[in-house]
Amino acid sequence: MVHGKGELIMGSDRGWNPYVAGALSGLVSIFSVWVAGKYLGASTTFVRTSGMLEKLIDPERVAKMEYFIREAPKVDWQWLFVVGIFIGAFIAAKGGGSFKLQPVPDMWQDRFGSSITKRAVFAFIGGIIAMFGARLADGCPSGHGLSGSLQLAVSGFIALICFFIGGVIVAHILYGRGNRV
Repeated sequence: MVHGKGELIMGSDRGWNPYVAGALSGLVSIFSVWVAGKYLGASTTFVRTSGMLEKLIDPERVAKMEYFIREAPKVDWQWLFVVGIFIGAFIAAKGGGSFKLQPVPDMWQDRFGSSITKRAVFAFIGGIIAMFGARLADGCPSGHGLSGSLQLAVSGFIALICFFIGGVIVAHILYGRGNRV
C-alpha cells in the first residue's frame, strides 16, 4: 500500500496513526517512570485541585481531611502532566487541522439535539460518575489500565478489558446501532 505524505503520523482520515500514537504513549510512560519515578495517572489531579480550591475557603478543614493528609493538595508532576495533556491535545488538533470550537459535537447533536445546557448537564453527570469510579478504584483508566499493563499486572489487563466493554455498552445505549459516524 502506498502512503501519501504525512500518513505515517496522520492516518488517511486525518487521525493519528495508531502505531505512532501507541509508540509515543509508551515513550511518555517510560519517561514518566524514569524522570519522575511515577506511573501515569490523572484522576488524583482533579481531587488535588478541588482540595486547592477548598483551601482558599476553609484551609483548616482541608488540613484535617484524611485524604488530603495522604495526598496533599498541591501542584505536582501529575498536575503538570494533565495540563500537558490539554496543551498537547490542542497542539495536535491545531496541527492536524481538526480543531474547532464546538459546544455540542455533531454525533451528540444528531442523537440528542443541539441544547448546550442538556449536553453540559450530561457531561457533568458523566464526569461525576467517572470520578466516583476512579476514586472508588483508587485510580483512573490511565493509572490502572495503561500503567498496570505496562507492569504486566493482571489487574491492569482486566481493567483495560472492563473499560473497553463498558465503553462499548455505553456507546451502544447512547448512540444505538443505526447511528454509526
